Amino acid sequence: MNSLGINKSKKETKVVVAMSGGVDSSVVAALMKEEGYDVKGITLKLYDDTKQSKEGRQCCAGQDIMDAKRVSEKININHEILYYQKKFKSEVIDSFIDSYAAGETPIPCVQCNQTVKFRDLFKYAKDLKADALVTGHYVSRIQNNGHASMYRAKDINRDQSYFLFSTTQEQLDYLRFPLGEIDKSETRSIAKKLDLNVADKPDSQDICFVPNGDYSSVIKKYRPESFQKGDIIDLNGDKIGEHEGIINYTIGQRKGIKISSEKPLYVININANENKVIVGNKENLEIKEIQLRKLNILANKVEFDEIINIKVRSTGRLLKAKINFVKDCAKVEILDKETGISPGQACVFYSKDSFGDKVLGGGWIDKTFNNKLST
Repeated sequence: MNSLGINKSKKETKVVVAMSGGVDSSVVAALMKEEGYDVKGITLKLYDDTKQSKEGRQCCAGQDIMDAKRVSEKININHEILYYQKKFKSEVIDSFIDSYAAGETPIPCVQCNQTVKFRDLFKYAKDLKADALVTGHYVSRIQNNGHASMYRAKDINRDQSYFLFSTTQEQLDYLRFPLGEIDKSETRSIAKKLDLNVADKPDSQDICFVPNGDYSSVIKKYRPESFQKGDIIDLNGDKIGEHEGIINYTIGQRKGIKISSEKPLYVININANENKVIVGNKENLEIKEIQLRKLNILANKVEFDEIINIKVRSTGRLLKAKINFVKDCAKVEILDKETGISPGQACVFYSKDSFGDKVLGGGWIDKTFNNKLST
């Protein structure tokens, strides 16, 4: 059994490494090569980057593809580019726009992992007869009694398990995450030691296809009707102002409402069907229950009988919760205080065991409920 848990010698073990052109995936490719595996690097070109920002780094675009190719040449591995722009546009960008236009707050990184990366690239690696698909994600994979489970990474500040909740069991059995047990600082140290050209390269932006973080410009290009003016109303349904388009607002937003009030106003809900933004006080943001759609479960349902932990935003804390499954959906009772949860985000399930915080799966937030209203 080799270090990847595959019953072959390293030189007979063929691995595909997903190389974005960043330091993490580059180090993973270099480590696999250094250990003696048969390594092939694959980079996905996901979008046209003629207007790429000079201020921030974006993955899967022109410069990053060149960086991945330079690293591949440096460590002497075969490298291939897959042109997935059409897939990415239809399944990630369009989904992102649809979600925002519906008044939600989407997470395109999850959609990207779920589709072009862990579905299409997974299939391509299988077609190449590779023994494993290896990535630079910060998440731990632990195999116990022949069963692979996902855990939060050792470097909690870099943990990416929230973005990988939709990974299927079949994919998890095939995937490997070598960086799950090390800190980001160690990754950069390895890159410098190996003299990789990306050792000091800044991390990529979360939303790679949004120039300068200006998501409204992307939506305006494809869905200009989302910028129609509409009413800002209070919880009683009374009009108290006017907005310039619902896509300029997210649940929990305080700045930019531009309405004078004795107490600060926050966006409580967005009604896309009626083109209305609903505002209220901070206490109205507290959410006690959420409803989930499109579940992906990586554990036995019996593991949900007890109180578990959940995460409702990528940078959020773990919250205590009770899960009630109803057909293909789930209702989640949040036992800790939490505010500003938005439809379109993910809710990821965790349980604690001797290995750490185990990912039990998750789902997409469809509705939220507090004492006064639902979204």
